[in-house]
Amino acid sequence: MATLSVTDRAAERIKSLVASRETPPAGLRLAAKVAGCSGFMYDLQFVDEADPGDAAIDVAGTKVFLDPASAQYLNGVEMDWQEDRFTTGFTFSNPNAKSLCGCGESFHV
Repeated sequence: MATLSVTDRAAERIKSLVASRETPPAGLRLAAKVAGCSGFMYDLQFVDEADPGDAAIDVAGTKVFLDPASAQYLNGVEMDWQEDRFTTGFTFSNPNAKSLCGCGESFHV
């Protein structure tokens, strides 16, 4: 099973995003999608149910789902929330990434 670590800042942001929704989701899906100039991009979506085979990780009372196809690319990833002059959003530190594109939006394994 894939492991994912989530910083306290990211967990708090996930919690606030879930609280702001009219209908609570079943969870948040983190996937590695084929896209970008380096091969894969991180994709986050609220979902109403888990898919068969998903790994589920509890983060601040919210399930984060990893699909089996993405799990190999996301194993060991640290998810953080960053707010500064240049970036506002979730960031990912991925030990599997061999390289990143110039803008940092996609990665190659």
